[in-house]
Amino acid sequence: MSGDILERTGQQQAAEGSTTLSDIQDRLKRAGLKVTQPRIRILQILEQKEGRHASAEEIYRLLVEQNEDVGVATIYRVLTQCEQAGLVKRLQFEGGKSVFELTPEHHHDHIICVRCGRVEEFHDEVIEARQREIADQAGFGIEDHSMILYGLCADCRRQSADRRAQR
Repeated sequence: MSGDILERTGQQQAAEGSTTLSDIQDRLKRAGLKVTQPRIRILQILEQKEGRHASAEEIYRLLVEQNEDVGVATIYRVLTQCEQAGLVKRLQFEGGKSVFELTPEHHHDHIICVRCGRVEEFHDEVIEARQREIADQAGFGIEDHSMILYGLCADCRRQSADRRAQR
């Protein structure tokens, strides 16, 4: 079942398609932010980034590789402004390192490989419904939540099994 959940999330991402320059410009304007080259480039990178998670340092490295002249301080400032405007979501996984993704249209949770750092997104309505039930029973109204599962991905589990077999 979990494979189906991950697969559906991937299909949803593929259906979203790629965002055009004018889409990004419109998004910035609607958020009340001035359209600047650093903001455009950073949002484009987050749009194109597989899994849509990137640290400020990764964004900087990608911009340098593309001969873009944007400093690390500017990247952090733009990410913070975009987060405050609701365009970007900051996530902190194991180790407290911040990564960013475009604010998703639909809620999703994450599963992270503790060895290689691979991140998969998933959505499961049964889990979501159970969380709402628990909140209701405790007298809470959920405003926001996140769930992060930690484990070993199939590749890392296979590598571990191969190492054990070689002993």
